[in-house]
Amino acid sequence: MTQSLSILHSPKLAAALGRLQSTTLRELLETDPGRVERDVVEVAGMRLDWTRQRLDATAWDALFALADEAGVSSALERQRAGEHVNTTEDRAALHMALRLPRGSRCVIDGHDVVEDVHEVLDAMAALVERVRAGTHTGYTGRAIRSVVNIGIGGSDLGPRMVCQALQPMAPAAVDGRPLDLHFVSNVDGAALDAVLRAVDPETTLFIVASKTFGTQETLTNARSARAWLLGHAGGRPEAVARHFVAVSTHAGRVAEFGIDTRNMFGFWDWVGGRYSVWSAIGLPIALYLGMDGFRAFLGGAHAMDRHVLESGARGNAALRMALVDIWNHNLLGACARVVLPYDERLKLLPSYLQQAEMESLGKGVRHDGTPVTEQTGPLVWGAVGTDGQHAFYQLLHQGTRWEPTEFIGVAHAEHALPEHHPILLANLVAQAEALALGKTADEAAREMAAEGLPPDVIERLAPHRSFPGNRPSTVILMERLDPSALGALVALYEHKIYVLATLWGINAFDQWGVELGKQLAGRVLEDFASPAAGHPHDPATTATLAWLRPRLTRG
Repeated sequence: MTQSLSILHSPKLAAALGRLQSTTLRELLETDPGRVERDVVEVAGMRLDWTRQRLDATAWDALFALADEAGVSSALERQRAGEHVNTTEDRAALHMALRLPRGSRCVIDGHDVVEDVHEVLDAMAALVERVRAGTHTGYTGRAIRSVVNIGIGGSDLGPRMVCQALQPMAPAAVDGRPLDLHFVSNVDGAALDAVLRAVDPETTLFIVASKTFGTQETLTNARSARAWLLGHAGGRPEAVARHFVAVSTHAGRVAEFGIDTRNMFGFWDWVGGRYSVWSAIGLPIALYLGMDGFRAFLGGAHAMDRHVLESGARGNAALRMALVDIWNHNLLGACARVVLPYDERLKLLPSYLQQAEMESLGKGVRHDGTPVTEQTGPLVWGAVGTDGQHAFYQLLHQGTRWEPTEFIGVAHAEHALPEHHPILLANLVAQAEALALGKTADEAAREMAAEGLPPDVIERLAPHRSFPGNRPSTVILMERLDPSALGALVALYEHKIYVLATLWGINAFDQWGVELGKQLAGRVLEDFASPAAGHPHDPATTATLAWLRPRLTRG
């Protein structure tokens, strides 16, 4: 396994950093006319623009040399070949295999998995056809009208984000309308209760998404949904088989729950949760968009796979994204990245990327267990534009710390109010320009003078109305937002994550940090039920339990 490099000790990068720290983006944009040709990559209907990053040709050369020395190309090949790049769990991490066309070949542990993948896709297609045609009916014979996905983490955020993003393209089902789609992830009963109040038990299909069929939050919600259904169906157990399907690999638990295992859709241990939207976890997408839409989503991701695996370094969009993160976070000292989609349909993308990146890259040790020497796992947050402009952009423009931003826009609107779209995209372009160039005190003074303000007011307000600028951003523009384009975008981020993990020498595919809280929650739950459980806790936790226990008992 390739070891990480000491990024801060790269002489070429150190020299580039020393030179550019005193150079502003305003100067770079004015004196480097070739940066548009050099720093823009077009792929899969997207235009990725790094011209507003604090980089010049020499700095890029140093970053590409770093990637070459770290063995990024060979790491990508090892992943594609099915090697166990998930070292702590001794598994492959080959979500790329889930979007390979039928007839391709991908061998994992001596077995070609492509046929297995397409068997599951075919089984999904059969259910999708029955539901959308109205032949898979509920316990009273009525067609399915609502789908409720019960999952958490990767079993929720991926399909939820994709379905919201592609909602305008959802085709009509049997009754001439798109299916109603709901997602439940939080174990807070308020979440499930709100959904159950909105759906009809006779026409609702529940998807229980849990690889082991043992996830506490998911199974708690699923059992409550089952009780609700049985309450309406007069306790008839056959109703469960008509209204529940499972995405899981544990046939015994699925059958015990009451689900017909013919309606169980599996996936494999080489598919990590946050990379699983391409698997049967994507069943809600297939039901909502139809199987053709889901296959187009897979096809867009496969096209991005080919780009990343087959492109030279300088034209490789995922490599460039990763190297920009290295530059901003390890060299310039940023601690976060702000994702700003200027499209209401992509409202959930920041949350999706937050999980994908922070769960993958929030690691403090290398593959060999030694501490990392660089900062890893930048914070990821953001919101849809233009809402964010009236919330937190003040800090982005004039705050005492800066964070790199990532603007995402779509050229073609998919709604009935096209006159809104130029206003939306004008704001995206303007924000990127404002962050890069800022406004000097002299420029602010001249503006105020043109407004007729007196000199003493101008002098007093100039510091407040000037902007430091020099705040980098990446601009990603998409031709349109359709299943293929969204698949390519999501796959692009997945590849970027793996490249970053390779550069830092960490494992992007485990998540041991999630487990400790789960273990302790089990003990606390036993202590809620009985003080005699006797689990040892620190004094603060013991006092918290003592305060909560009688109140939970009273209800």
